[in-house]
Amino acid sequence: MTAEPRGKPAPPAVPWDIRRVYLDAAAASSPMARRVAETLPGVPRIVLEPGASPPELAPDELPAKGKNVLYLKEYKGRFLRPCPGTRRYYCCGYQIVHIGENCPMDCSYCILKAYFRDNVLKVWANQEDQFRALHEAFGADRSRRFRVGTGEFTDSLALESVTGHTRALLDFLKDYDNVVLELKSKKADLSWLDAVSRPDRVLSAWSLNAPEFSRLEEGGVSSLTQRLQAAKTCAQAGLGVCLHFDPIAHFPGWKAGYGEAVDMIFDYLKPEDVVYVSLGSFRYLPELGARMRREGRMPGYMAGEFVTGLDGKTRLLRSLRVPQLRFIAERLSARGLARKTYLCMESGEVWRDVFGRAPDGLGDPGGLAAHLRALAFDRG
Repeated sequence: MTAEPRGKPAPPAVPWDIRRVYLDAAAASSPMARRVAETLPGVPRIVLEPGASPPELAPDELPAKGKNVLYLKEYKGRFLRPCPGTRRYYCCGYQIVHIGENCPMDCSYCILKAYFRDNVLKVWANQEDQFRALHEAFGADRSRRFRVGTGEFTDSLALESVTGHTRALLDFLKDYDNVVLELKSKKADLSWLDAVSRPDRVLSAWSLNAPEFSRLEEGGVSSLTQRLQAAKTCAQAGLGVCLHFDPIAHFPGWKAGYGEAVDMIFDYLKPEDVVYVSLGSFRYLPELGARMRREGRMPGYMAGEFVTGLDGKTRLLRSLRVPQLRFIAERLSARGLARKTYLCMESGEVWRDVFGRAPDGLGDPGGLAAHLRALAFDRG
């Protein structure tokens, strides 16, 4: 019997449905540009004239959600910067290694939608300039400790399979004993893990939320089970694990949802695997609400009672958010994470309502920042 003829195998899916790659002329021959050419071989590449920016895609080329234009940019700004917090709330003292802007995922609450007006995925391709700037900061005084991360203005790992940015950064940082790098993501991408030569100086970090909330409001992400399985793999490889409940949203059934999420952690991790856990109540800039209305979606969790905070962000009324923060903190404390749990951008009053105490100082080198640095560096 003659076998049925088989068609050609389907071409591999293009990550995030990226349809065009734009490059600054100065970045066109960079190592990152070569890596992107290898990982996206069939995607058109357009080199821009000096001073030009990528044009927007035509409406019929736009996906229903997400972004599909990648821009490899020669960045000329600051590669290392403090977290954009306010001195009026307790800040964790985290510093940002700035690697790019925008995220290919589609989370309804994403504050980046208020920060950035376009849908272009920007990645800084001039990594040699970045490494030079980081060396000036990290190498000037090797006794000064830095707790840094790449997941502030973009997701740390969402584009890793395309750009290889994290692998290159890990190779650069292996010579800096005074730096701990946190990689925060909603994707269970571990393609970079074999590049880790100093597991004691790398923190694998995942954002978590109530399972049903994540299913409804987080588009293009890995499931909570996949994230926690990736966290377990990293812990087994000797890396510390950080977890971030942010945003904690107020919706019917929130207590059961967040209780389930906390309990899931310990199906995969031991308390000693976890370096720290942050709790951040949902807050947003006014621009995010306006953008949601333009997009025709206003999730139910935005229908609660809100107040304008000291940082200009709209945040859940204190009488609503404190019970949520306390509930999650107490559930984590009962599993051995009392000293490892902190609040993201809250006042001393809220700290005292949740924990019965507040850190010693505001910002770095205050109590919270010093405590988290100690947890990050001295995990033994």
